[in-house]
Amino acid sequence: MHTASTALLEALVEWGVTHIFANFGSDHPALIEAIAEARANGRIIPAVITCPNEMVALSCAHGYAQATGRAQAVFVHVECGTQALAGAVHNAAKARVPVFIFAGMSPFTQGGELTGSRNEFIQWIQDVHDQRGIVRGYMKYDNEYRTGANLKQVTYRAMQIAHSDPKGPVYLVGAREVMEEEAKPVSLDLARWTPLAAQPLPADGVAEIVTALAKAKRPLVVTSYVGRRPEAVAELVRLCHGLGVGVLESVPSAMNFPHDDPFYQGSHWNHPFQNKALAEADVILVVDSDVPWIPTVSRPTAGAAIYHIDIDPLKEAMPLWYIEAQRSFRADATLALKQLADAVAANPPPAEAVRERSAHYAARHAARAASLATQTEPAGIITPEYVTAVVKTHLPANAIVLNEGITNYPAIADHIAPTLPGASFASGGGSLGWHGGAAIGMKFAHPDRTVVALTGDGSYMFSVPSTVHWMARQYKTPFLTVVYNNRGWKAPKFSALAVHPDGYAARANEIDVSFDPPPDYAGIAAAAGGAFARTVKTVAEVEPAVIAALAAVRDEKRAAVLDVWLERL
Repeated sequence: MHTASTALLEALVEWGVTHIFANFGSDHPALIEAIAEARANGRIIPAVITCPNEMVALSCAHGYAQATGRAQAVFVHVECGTQALAGAVHNAAKARVPVFIFAGMSPFTQGGELTGSRNEFIQWIQDVHDQRGIVRGYMKYDNEYRTGANLKQVTYRAMQIAHSDPKGPVYLVGAREVMEEEAKPVSLDLARWTPLAAQPLPADGVAEIVTALAKAKRPLVVTSYVGRRPEAVAELVRLCHGLGVGVLESVPSAMNFPHDDPFYQGSHWNHPFQNKALAEADVILVVDSDVPWIPTVSRPTAGAAIYHIDIDPLKEAMPLWYIEAQRSFRADATLALKQLADAVAANPPPAEAVRERSAHYAARHAARAASLATQTEPAGIITPEYVTAVVKTHLPANAIVLNEGITNYPAIADHIAPTLPGASFASGGGSLGWHGGAAIGMKFAHPDRTVVALTGDGSYMFSVPSTVHWMARQYKTPFLTVVYNNRGWKAPKFSALAVHPDGYAARANEIDVSFDPPPDYAGIAAAAGGAFARTVKTVAEVEPAVIAALAAVRDEKRAAVLDVWLERL
């Protein structure tokens, strides 16, 4: 029988979904039956990936979408599974990645009136008033399947919304009776459900921005995630070279600009000081950034002209947000940067001004590179900079690096120093534990590339490593994890000291953020998924461990975890 569940599987295939990251429950008999029927009859459906933890499931889909731009499906059970998606919901929403989430609902009949009627005690306990409300504030779209007759249309609409800028997750629910319902096959024309076309800059905006940048003494681009669309990176490079414009990354979640390019001026995170490039800029173009600067610490100079281009310029999901831009535009970064670069090419600015700006930024870039080089020299203790530099040395050129280093975000970004679009990612959100599932998702998307997750010890525990490494072995998605182990949560300590530098916490020996003695992080992965596991406590052990771990991933096709002990927080 062709059911509503059959229709859902068909719709996902037609939208190019190749994987369902699933955590099935008692509300999914119809889907389990439809999957088994499709397999028995040789009909194509997405690969079903069993995920023992829901947050990991959504992180897998998040990573896949970051790597490809395409939504994958996550199936969870009722309101319990929805809540167990946990912080991954926040991450998907804040990173603006497309994901299709389906959750079952408790049956709405209890007397056997319809197929799928209640037959287990849990179906009364799991019946809640507003299941969709649990995640509504994070979804671009939520809806309930009420009949199989238009299930494909509703699914197409959800996917169209998920893939339209600003992209994001969508959440659909369906009770057992609906998903069991016989549904007449429906054929839809995908061309009539395409995502909204990318929006360019208006002509007057192009002219105003180019004129301002060309006349500036120190023009600067600030970005966080323009590299989510790899093709935008080339246009940004072309614009900066055409005008002599520096690039500063602020809390980058993608590879936005080649780190070896002389116009690259580094990245700024929670550094407790004023950024020099930002301070000296007289014209600033902010492109795709949620936090271009933190004004209590580092901000543009008064009087600097600020222009703003973003797929979400109003940050409508953020109650408090403003950067006092002279003009702000909702536009696709790739189109907008191409318009600007084309305008510069058609009417080049005075060559002398471009040469002067270029020389200034090149000198700054070279000085920064020299300073970074001194940080990687071996010392008596293992430093984040040294570990990262060693990992970088032994990675293939097209490796994908995931950065969830938290207090070591800057060290990882600086010393991985990516140069290829699509080669480096952070979660784009603020809930920890993204890297493990995301690494699996990226390995599904790019099975021939080496995937490396660099993470703090706190975020490693948040990632549910027992689930992650069982899945990595089960589905042959090996990757390397390096745990930057300082035996605790360093970020809360930094936050407390920043607000109360001379308070009681500053003088206390213990502020309840320590994991000392720590768990056996590498051992967890070995027990759960047969991972290569090694604990590293001396400088001399670092490079041999990295070489052996990468060999295990490459040659033995198994995950590897290095538990690298840094100086205690």
